[in-house]
Amino acid sequence: MVFEKGDPGDALYIIVKGQVKVILPSGDGNEALLATMDDGDFFGELSMIDGEPRSATILASLPTDTIVLRREGFYEFLRASPDVAIEMLQALSRRLRQSDEFIADAAFLDVPGRLAKKLLELSDRYGKTTPWGTTLGLQVTQRELAAMIGATRESVNKHLQAFRVQGFLRSEGRRLVITDRERLARRIN
Repeated sequence: MVFEKGDPGDALYIIVKGQVKVILPSGDGNEALLATMDDGDFFGELSMIDGEPRSATILASLPTDTIVLRREGFYEFLRASPDVAIEMLQALSRRLRQSDEFIADAAFLDVPGRLAKKLLELSDRYGKTTPWGTTLGLQVTQRELAAMIGATRESVNKHLQAFRVQGFLRSEGRRLVITDRERLARRIN
């Protein structure tokens, strides 16, 4: 655990090597997996900028090394390097757009559509092409997939099985392999 939602925060973290999960916990013990972040990504910027408590929980999912920048030092750095501020604003804009898209998906796509879309996104980011399809290089559990798309684990299990039966997904140990991207993509609509 790097920090929990509600913790005070005055630092930004840059991932040098490793991976973290951004989790939004609910009061009843459930959680939404908002994102995974890898080498070069940063997190913790909201609390560092506005002084408010942490808005999400961050868990290291692999051994992770970070650079920690405290508010005072970061502001000085931004004043001396305004290009970094522009890059940070661009990254924050991308995250806001992703949040908007998540809300739109929840409103307009059914569970199989959201699942298909998330599998394709994960394959774009972590996929490895093989003669049998695209293997997701990220091990993800059904519970984590459910948290990513706002569904139950049972529902994700049912739809993954349906995707396997339809022939555009298969399992290879604990990894998923997309065997027919085009058919999976058509399931989004």
